[in-house]
Amino acid sequence: MKGILFALLGGACITLQGVANTRISQDIGTWQAATITQLTGFIIAALIWVFVRDGKLGDFKKVKPLYLAGGGFAAIIIFTEVTAIQQIGVTLTISALLIAQLCLTFIIDINGWFGVVKQKMKMPQFIGLAMMIAGVIILKF
Repeated sequence: MKGILFALLGGACITLQGVANTRISQDIGTWQAATITQLTGFIIAALIWVFVRDGKLGDFKKVKPLYLAGGGFAAIIIFTEVTAIQQIGVTLTISALLIAQLCLTFIIDINGWFGVVKQKMKMPQFIGLAMMIAGVIILKF
């Protein structure tokens, strides 16, 4: 249950961040909005880390360099989300983002990439994904 609550909170924050970044980008530009978002996110995360102290600085050496590129993905996420919101609106953007996430997670799970346990996807999962795609198509029209 706790995981679901965190997922819901995260999803709400993604939407709020997208809307806020779109407003910021209208005033100063999209890459500038991405920069401010990344900077404030870094500062807040660093402050929380300083107070929580749930890890050691040396633990960063254990992380594979490929995974350290995650922050770079965030800049691309912010830019593309802001651009999409400006062109197609919040609802359709978030819906399309969720479908893209689900499609990629299916591929990751099926292939066991990034060290995750391989999962077998069955017909109900594919039907669910197809229904979500159909829902986005309906939202568009």
